[in-house]
Amino acid sequence: MSQQKTAEFDDLLKEDRSFPPPAEFARTAHVHDPAVYAQADRDPEAFWAAFAAELDWSRPWTRVLDWQPPHAQWFVGGQLNASVNCVDRHARGARRNKAAIIWEGEPGDTRTLTYFDLYREVSQFANVLKSLGVRKGDRVALYLPLIPELAIAMLACARIGAVHNVIFGGFSAESLRDRINDAQATLLVTADGGYRRGQIVPLKQVADEALQETPSIRHVVIVQRGDRSIPVHVMEGRDHWYHRLMQEASAKCDPEPMDAEDLLYILYTSGTTGKPKGIMHTTGGYLTGTYATTKLVFDLKDEDVYWCTADIGWVTGHSYVVYGPLANGATVLMYEGAPDWPDKDRFWALVEKYGVTIFYTAPTAIRAFMRWGTEWTARHDLSTLRLIGSVGEPINPEAWVWYYRVIGGERCPVVDTWWQTETGAIMITPLPGITTLRPGSASRPFPGITAEIRNERGETLEGAGGGLLVLTRPWPAMLRGIYGDPDRYVRQYWNRWGTDVYVTGDGAKRDADGNFWLLGRVDDVLNVAGHRIGTMEVESALVDHPSVAEAAVVGRAHEIKGQAIAAFVTLKEGQQPSKACADELKAHVAHKIGAIARPEDILFAADLPKTRSGKIMRRLLRDIAEGKALGDTTTLADPSVVARLKSQYEGQEG
Repeated sequence: MSQQKTAEFDDLLKEDRSFPPPAEFARTAHVHDPAVYAQADRDPEAFWAAFAAELDWSRPWTRVLDWQPPHAQWFVGGQLNASVNCVDRHARGARRNKAAIIWEGEPGDTRTLTYFDLYREVSQFANVLKSLGVRKGDRVALYLPLIPELAIAMLACARIGAVHNVIFGGFSAESLRDRINDAQATLLVTADGGYRRGQIVPLKQVADEALQETPSIRHVVIVQRGDRSIPVHVMEGRDHWYHRLMQEASAKCDPEPMDAEDLLYILYTSGTTGKPKGIMHTTGGYLTGTYATTKLVFDLKDEDVYWCTADIGWVTGHSYVVYGPLANGATVLMYEGAPDWPDKDRFWALVEKYGVTIFYTAPTAIRAFMRWGTEWTARHDLSTLRLIGSVGEPINPEAWVWYYRVIGGERCPVVDTWWQTETGAIMITPLPGITTLRPGSASRPFPGITAEIRNERGETLEGAGGGLLVLTRPWPAMLRGIYGDPDRYVRQYWNRWGTDVYVTGDGAKRDADGNFWLLGRVDDVLNVAGHRIGTMEVESALVDHPSVAEAAVVGRAHEIKGQAIAAFVTLKEGQQPSKACADELKAHVAHKIGAIARPEDILFAADLPKTRSGKIMRRLLRDIAEGKALGDTTTLADPSVVARLKSQYEGQEG
């Protein structure tokens, strides 16, 4: 591990506070016997098969798992449909008139869809897709705000066997274009716009820019989100209004029988190279994994009002806003806007208004809540909450304790969860009815999951220790590959210590009690406010600017975001550093990738610290950005470069 990770490891070892499950919660919890771990470990296939059997299958599987490392097939021979499991089976039973989605827009507009409403609208849009020529296996790109139509479109794709590719509504035209082209999507669903902190985000305008270079797109469907004040260009023959198509569509659409291993969706995530990876998830295993973890981790009951604050553009929204909760027949709250608009109590006003019982958010948001103070939470009755969760990045112990005391009222278990886009579902987590919680620890692997910590030589560490987190047994919701690049799949995840060991890219420690403590990324991927951003992506965007000769990007600690982006930039001959230039470069990165990738700091440097072989020493740049003592500089071609940079950084605001 790096010196930084070792220091974090040592700090966490000192954390000794613990919180047993509240007696009343434990009494009614789905999991009340710790023997579940041993039972799952003895026969993991039987453990997962029991959850799969709770879903609706049109044809039973003949084999639970076919494991040919690094390739897994789960529930071999079985057939099912994800939309049937998330919608139909509830709409035709006792949950027919139960609220499936309660939605509130940022301006305050609201909408509630029962499971029967959802069934009708999903079926209608499935017929719309078919009328536009979409067939099983076709890719459909979705570029929408957080509105019910996004979930409807996903489920409609699943209903007819089309593969959805959700692209976060904050991404730039270039990011949208690249993802459409990589997936070769034939249809795009977008909106005229969406709301963010009182401003309109003109999604169709951004999409039009991307569509200039997306030859595979044959049709575009536009959801009218705002009033008619949002200017929209409509190309005759290609562009269609969602509401008009829906008026003409039948509300009956027979679901396509899908093989358990048929592709459900592609979702792009940042990697250590500049090209985002199209992570592939299939139907049977993914649905089983998200169904099981939603039920047990959140102790989900039929009367719960469940709110995961993630945008559906990220995997957390796929698994824990759409597929996991709806497969369980939950009532899901969706909110379009920001947590601090129009005031910093917006989340707590919604918890009170809708009687939210389960609340799942990111450490970035929790740290912001802490900073804003308790006056905002004190305005609202949060007594309906019975469980709260954390996702996206490691949570520091003090933020955990604040969350437990102020938001949870010292009565709600905190489920601090670790997982990835690639894992599809939660991997390390407390089980709230049986786990004694430690602030800052994700506890232990979910039943049926096997995690190890290894050193740089690949040796498994027993007992307490820190190193690299790996997974050593296949699990149902695991990724099945990288779209269009099978070699990269093996190279990226499975070739360090054999093709049967999944390398997560995260550092972790385990204490003497067996609890796991996550330390964040160990590769060149940053975690900014819970969003993975590749350093290479940002560096490529900077070097794309005509003034930039060279750039190196690192993450530095940030009080709210966890990590912030610091960029060291060498300008071309004749270009002069200035605040205006720094602002221009920040805006350029936001335009190329999206606002989430905007650097916090730009430092202009005449030279970057390099080894004699020409490799940029990002470790030293990270030390400079965080104001730490510099490590070993003996391998540098010119050690004086780093000293000058350190002095410059300490005296300059980017």
